Amino acid sequence: MTARMTPFELMEKLVSFPTVSRDTNIPLIDWVAEYLESHGIASHRYIHPDQPKHALFAHAGPWEEGAVVLSGHTDVVPVDGQPWDSDPFTVVERDGRYYGRGCCDMKGFDALAIWALVEAHHAGVQRPLQIALSFDEEIGCTGAPPMIEAMQPVLPKGALVIVGEPSTMQAVTGHKGGTGFNTHVVGFEVHSSLLHTGVNAIMAGAKLIEWANEVNTENMARKPSDLAAMFNPPFTTAHVGVISGGTAHNITAKDCHFAMDFRVVPGEDKDAWGTAYLEKVREVEQQMQEVVPETYIEITPRFDVPALQPEKDGLAETFVRQITGDNASHKVSYGTEAGQFQEAGYSAVVCGPGDIAQAHQPNEYIEVTQFEAGHQFMRDLLERLK
Repeated sequence: MTARMTPFELMEKLVSFPTVSRDTNIPLIDWVAEYLESHGIASHRYIHPDQPKHALFAHAGPWEEGAVVLSGHTDVVPVDGQPWDSDPFTVVERDGRYYGRGCCDMKGFDALAIWALVEAHHAGVQRPLQIALSFDEEIGCTGAPPMIEAMQPVLPKGALVIVGEPSTMQAVTGHKGGTGFNTHVVGFEVHSSLLHTGVNAIMAGAKLIEWANEVNTENMARKPSDLAAMFNPPFTTAHVGVISGGTAHNITAKDCHFAMDFRVVPGEDKDAWGTAYLEKVREVEQQMQEVVPETYIEITPRFDVPALQPEKDGLAETFVRQITGDNASHKVSYGTEAGQFQEAGYSAVVCGPGDIAQAHQPNEYIEVTQFEAGHQFMRDLLERLK
C-alpha cells in the first residue's frame, strides 16, 4: 500500500501537472486513479468522446445513497504572458503563501478532497463520501454535466455537494448563471476610401458591442429584485473581453471575432438574454446585407452555466454551516459547477479555501492559513461522517 500523502504533498503533485484547459488532463487523472487504487478505492471515469480529457469520480464508505460529494475541477488557466517569479507548476512557499498555478483555483481543494476520501476509506465512515473531479471548468463549465450524468448509474446518489471554489471557507449559497456566444462577423473588403461600397466587419461588430454597453446601462439603472440585490453588481451584465479582426488600416475589415458573454442574476432567464442578443445580431446582419448580400454573422454557443439558486433550508448549506459556524449570507457573481449539480437534483453549496481574487493571476497563491483552514474543515467533515 502506498503511504498516505499529506494534503500539501497532494497539492504539490497535482500542481506539477500542467493541465491548462487547452491541453490534456489525463496524466493527472491517471495518477489520482492509481493513488486511490493503492489505498483500495476504485475510481470511475467519464471520457470525453473527442478530446484527450477525463473526469474522475469515486466513493468511500458504505455503498448507499446520501453521500457528501466533494467537487472540484482539474483544469487551470494558461500562464502565457504572465510575469511569474517562479515555475508556475512547482509549488513554492514564501511569505506565508503557497504559490503555483492552481493552488487557489482549485487544486488546493482537490488535494484536500483526495486526502479526505482516503482518510474516510481507512476510517470506515458510517456515511459515504464521494469526490468528483471534472475538466474544462475554466472554459465554461462544459465538463461537469456529462460527468454528473455518468455518475448516476455508477455511484449511489449523493445527497449534497460541496463545490470547493475559493470562497475563503465561507458558505456561498448563490451565484450568477452565465451564457456566451462566439461571434464571427464576415464583412466585405474594399479600400477604405470607398467604405460605403463594402462592409467593415469590425465596425458592424462594434454595433453589437455598443448594444452590450446599452444593456449594462439600462440594467444598472433598473431597480433590482430582492434576489438580484444580493449580488455585486446586482444586475445581469453583458461583456466582451477579447476582439480580433482586420488586415490593414486602409481596408474595410473582412472578419471580426469576439465572444459576447452574459452573467445572469438568479431569477432571470439566461436563455432570454441569448435570444435578445440573437435578435440584435439579425438586425445588424440585415443592415450589412443591404450593402453586400453575401455578408453575414455567425453565432456559436460558447457556454451555458446555470445559476446556483439559494435553497431554503438546503442540506448542503446546513451541513457546511455546522462545520464552519458561518451563518452570514454570501453570494458571488462568478459561476461554478454548483448550479449544474443542483439541476441534477443535488443540494449544493460553494465552500473552499483561498480568495477568488487570486485566481487566474500571475503568481497565483493560496494563503497557508487558508489551506490549513481547508484541512481543518475536512477533519471536521470526517468526524461528522463517522
